[in-house]
Amino acid sequence: MPELPEVEVTRLSFVSRIASAQIQSVQLGKPLRWPLGCAPDALHGQQVLDVRRRGKYLLLDLTAGLLLVHLGMSGSISFGHGLPPPGKHDHFEMLTSLGTLRLHDPRRFGAVVFALNENDPAARKLLGRLGVEPLTDAFDVTAFHAALKLKKTAIKQVLLAGELVVGVGNIYASEALFLAGIRPTTSAAKLSKPRGARLHSAIRQVLAQAVAKGGTTLKDFSSSDGQTGYFQLEAMVYDRTGLPCRVCGDPVKSLRQAQRSTFYCAKCQKP
Repeated sequence: MPELPEVEVTRLSFVSRIASAQIQSVQLGKPLRWPLGCAPDALHGQQVLDVRRRGKYLLLDLTAGLLLVHLGMSGSISFGHGLPPPGKHDHFEMLTSLGTLRLHDPRRFGAVVFALNENDPAARKLLGRLGVEPLTDAFDVTAFHAALKLKKTAIKQVLLAGELVVGVGNIYASEALFLAGIRPTTSAAKLSKPRGARLHSAIRQVLAQAVAKGGTTLKDFSSSDGQTGYFQLEAMVYDRTGLPCRVCGDPVKSLRQAQRSTFYCAKCQKP
């Protein structure tokens, strides 16, 4: 699943190219996770003012409203001139004066949703419970630790829930916990203030590094201009079960937490 870094890389790859574009037509393919929420013709003539990100959602600001785009489990965005004809897995296509924006989504867990603004019920339903953005000043270390003390569940699950800090998905939760030296099964409430501060720093460092590396391409992720990511080449524990830890040399272990694979080093990461 594309996580925060992949969504941010996607945004950066086309935000400057689509800015000020006028929408000329919108074509829908098979139904996605949620309906568009307006008639496609209602978007004609609108201008794309900016592209922002909130968690794993892309927000396309229009002259009258916004489009919330989610890539789902395996979706990707393409933008440009001269795209090939739409294929069977291309389910949203928006022709603009500066190029065509296309959502490719084989599993159809993604979505494009229109809302009048971020206070619109359609937008609040998707964005209302998201935690703070980890790469902004709003991600305060003191507030983060105070919130952790209220959570008795395993720290990996707290991170994945996205209520305290948004966008720390499965790959980057494993990597941040390794960098912070914290066992994924440790109760969040048991983390001391220094360990909470290390985790706070590790989250920011891992996500920033992933964005700089173009995200993670495990199967088919690419940015809107077709570029793949390289963070997976530098992963310390993710998907490295049985391989030697890059720090201590002990074999990397794995376990299942809420149906998700977790990777860790038992020697480097303490309960």
